[in-house]
Amino acid sequence: MSNLEGEPRVTLAQLATAAGVSLPVTSKVLNGRSGVSPKTRAKVNALLEEHGYRPRQKSAEQASLIELVFHELESAWALEIIRGVEHVAREHGMSVVLTETGTRHTLGPEWIEGVLSRRPAGVVLVLSNLPLDFRRKLDVRDIPFVIIDPAGNPAPDVPSVGSANWAGGMLATRHLIDLGHKRIAVISGPKNMMCSLARIDGYRSAMNMANLPIDTGFIRYGDFHVDGGRAHAFALLRSTDPPTAIFAGSDLQALGVLDAARQIGLRVPEDLSIVGYDDLQLARWTSPALTTVHQPLIQMAEEAARMVLRFRSGERPNNCRIELATSLVVRQSTVAPSKDGNSP
Repeated sequence: MSNLEGEPRVTLAQLATAAGVSLPVTSKVLNGRSGVSPKTRAKVNALLEEHGYRPRQKSAEQASLIELVFHELESAWALEIIRGVEHVAREHGMSVVLTETGTRHTLGPEWIEGVLSRRPAGVVLVLSNLPLDFRRKLDVRDIPFVIIDPAGNPAPDVPSVGSANWAGGMLATRHLIDLGHKRIAVISGPKNMMCSLARIDGYRSAMNMANLPIDTGFIRYGDFHVDGGRAHAFALLRSTDPPTAIFAGSDLQALGVLDAARQIGLRVPEDLSIVGYDDLQLARWTSPALTTVHQPLIQMAEEAARMVLRFRSGERPNNCRIELATSLVVRQSTVAPSKDGNSP
């Protein structure tokens, strides 16, 4: 840290006092870091300029990358997220670097040192939360982050973008109820994921509002993948009193339900109605085309990337937790139940 004419006439601590802010805030402004309000940044910058301090410039390499972190990349769901982040990166002349590490809840321990060496403009993470020590290290290096579709319940100050999962579960179940179904099963995701629980809560709410009994055996926790959906569907459809409709908590699980129904000899939708979740592109091309809940994955990713870049520029929005709306897309996989109860 130096001024234009050699040693600074005053210390940063003195400047902080003059500006009425803390020394860390003054240092953030000097080094071009985020986490400072525009009004405070302008005030501190004026004092720094008056006393000849040069703000540290960001390197071109540092400003050219957004890092996108998944625990797995083997799904069409991940491709939607990638598309959204890439849209925003292209708008700003930037690139996206993909990292696969850890689990849906925890980053791999090797990740933090790697991202600190890469020094991206910001990080978009598809996981539950960040350990506090990782957050501190990112803050020191001025690397902002945002979480997409958090699996757990992040701390209040953790920026995140999600969707209305409870409303989505309600929409899917109410659609089936409105068609006349009463025996409705749900296959959600893992029990330790917030979105899974919220979708089941939406299912329960719709059933309760319609005064329909809830069979606890009809509530299943899957893994959001095809094989999990197939396995749970086999168990449900081979039971003594099977459901006439199944709400699958992901389009991939809905594919598994479709396959199980065909193997058993059930027709979809004549013998079994199916609703998926996500509205991936593949939902339009299943046979029959899949009724599903549209989760705005691309828009969620775009919003997360824009939020990261706003943080990078020094902005701090009042609302750091955004929830986008879900909607129902009705196609050909749902109809009213047949008179014989859709029994196999």
